[in-house]
Amino acid sequence: MQNELTERFGIEFPIYAFTHCRDVVVAVSKAGGLGVLGAVGFSVEQLKVELDWIDEHIGDKPYAVDIVLPQKYDGDAGEMDLGKLTKDLQRMIPDEHTAFVRDMLDKHEVPELPEDEELGSGLMGWNAATAVPQVEEILRHDNVVMVANALGTPPPDLVEQIQASGRAVGALCGTPAQASRHAAAGLDFVIAQGYEGGGHTGDIGSVVLWPQVIDAVSPIPVLAAGGIGNGRQMAAALSMGAAGVWTGSLWLAVEEAAGTPAQIQSYLDATSKDTVRSRSYTGKPCRMLRNDWTESWERTDTPDTLGMPLQMMAVREAMVRSGRYPDKAQQVAFNPVGQIVGTMNKVKRSADVIFEMVEECVDSLERTRQMMSME
Repeated sequence: MQNELTERFGIEFPIYAFTHCRDVVVAVSKAGGLGVLGAVGFSVEQLKVELDWIDEHIGDKPYAVDIVLPQKYDGDAGEMDLGKLTKDLQRMIPDEHTAFVRDMLDKHEVPELPEDEELGSGLMGWNAATAVPQVEEILRHDNVVMVANALGTPPPDLVEQIQASGRAVGALCGTPAQASRHAAAGLDFVIAQGYEGGGHTGDIGSVVLWPQVIDAVSPIPVLAAGGIGNGRQMAAALSMGAAGVWTGSLWLAVEEAAGTPAQIQSYLDATSKDTVRSRSYTGKPCRMLRNDWTESWERTDTPDTLGMPLQMMAVREAMVRSGRYPDKAQQVAFNPVGQIVGTMNKVKRSADVIFEMVEECVDSLERTRQMMSME
């Protein structure tokens, strides 16, 4: 299953697996796809540890990294010192938000953290002060063949820096207009993510969005994202002209996933109706499992969500406490996932997921060919 991008990246199958788990990155790339490590949430030091580990375990296989550098966010700092930026942003968080978060956690009996455990800033790489050093670290790793930006068109200097290293650079979009901006910036590929997808999504459904974006940026390759969990959906995307599929939710419940047993079970138990787009964790519309946390932020008697990155910083305590005590925190946990969660009913090896997708995709395309050839 070869095309322009698979040949450039040296992969067998046009399956791109976004994940925050380094084990999944390695497993997918070894199975013939391209593992994509989500770098948001890592400091530069932590990112180096993750990429070094991948390098040691992936052999000669390629992989990619996804960063988050929005063009617009509260507290745009440019070249501002990270420490000063963090303090300035923290002063912008209303006390009522901090109190509301702690009240929610206490109400659900999520234990407090040990006194010696630090929360961290929650800044999470939403800005140039953190993302630019991440890119510099990424480019030190030879097996990285591509960098993707999850929010908006990357700044011109980063595009130039990545491409000058011989690597491809692309970005996600949720509208044809956004895709056209990516194309105008000279990106090597575009990822079109529909409404059904997990994490940050737009308002247009995948089947409507994909062909619009493909037409808008042709001949630039487009990866289809949002609601892809099996080979039939992959076949549909390829039939529309996509150069591959960008998958994410699919890898949250595989054997190699780093999620806690409680979190993975919540995905296995959920239906496709159990997700909601909420600003309650990141400040931007993000599809996740619906729970008491998401419902509480929607009430009229609770604080309004803040912009990015303030909301993420405001709820940092919830992130850390729910991560440390997952069994107690399921009703306040941040579980981003797309609508395909309804089909994620069994834990499988990442390699088996790849092979099953490819086999089903080929069967679907062959069945379509046979139908078209019937008199």
